[in-house]
Amino acid sequence: MKKLIGAAIVLLALAGCRSKQALDANGVPYTLLVGIYEGDNPGEQTRVLDPIREYLSRKLGRPVEFLTSSDYTSVIEALLTKKVHMAYLSPFPYVLATQKQKLIPLVAAGLNGKPAMYRSIIFTSPSTGLHSMEDVRRRSHSLTLCFADPASTSGHLVPAAYLNSIGLDPKTAFKESMFAGSHVASMLSVKSGKIDVGCSFEYGYQKLIRENTIKPEDLTILWTSDPIVENPIAMRTDINPEFAEKVKQAYINMQRDAPEAAKGYFARYQPKQADSLGYMAISDTAFDGLRKLMKDAGDITTDKQ
Repeated sequence: MKKLIGAAIVLLALAGCRSKQALDANGVPYTLLVGIYEGDNPGEQTRVLDPIREYLSRKLGRPVEFLTSSDYTSVIEALLTKKVHMAYLSPFPYVLATQKQKLIPLVAAGLNGKPAMYRSIIFTSPSTGLHSMEDVRRRSHSLTLCFADPASTSGHLVPAAYLNSIGLDPKTAFKESMFAGSHVASMLSVKSGKIDVGCSFEYGYQKLIRENTIKPEDLTILWTSDPIVENPIAMRTDINPEFAEKVKQAYINMQRDAPEAAKGYFARYQPKQADSLGYMAISDTAFDGLRKLMKDAGDITTDKQ
């Protein structure tokens, strides 16, 4: 699996992939290049993506490669600059990308015929003595705050917008605010006492508990968001529409045609529901609520603080 590093793809990697980025006369990729954020465990990501890559290659009749990045910003850049043909995005990066260029949302995770959802969380260590968001509001100027990745939906946009809604501008209301760099880093920073209040997503918190990285008593959940639409997979608009539809159908049929590949991917964060999770078609309008949230939040999510 190849990797995108930093704000841009490494030049050597670009040179090596140049011919693979090309489209034939009908707008079909010779090799389908898929951008994806590697998450907090790159080795695990490679393991669960390999069966999906093999399945897609078989269904589409051409090579498929996943190009990973350590942050969502690089995935967006790769998609907009045509270094990849499609990408796995979380809702916030998807909306950010569509502000610059139209994309085709293909699918998102579905559960029993309905869009799958997840939630953002704000948490602290019991040692802080914080028991509620009202406590945070009263003591904010003496507290440190961390988000996950700047382009994270659950680790930045949603909690930042919530904090703003209760009168806490993340940039000015706290003693210090920063980005931990990832969901795991956010949770471990709070657990260790380096940071007072952190933001992440519920499934990531539950995963660390299952892996015995943290214990339930290590963190106190102060706030849980409303449900958020799951991560979309989006394609560039210059790709042949019939090919795009073929890719969409391959994902939709994955649970039936390659159940172990689908289960392996979803089981990382939702093991109890992995057998029931699959992909379903998603429309751009599914993210209108997030667009409104971004508009209401103003500039609190635009800078890296």
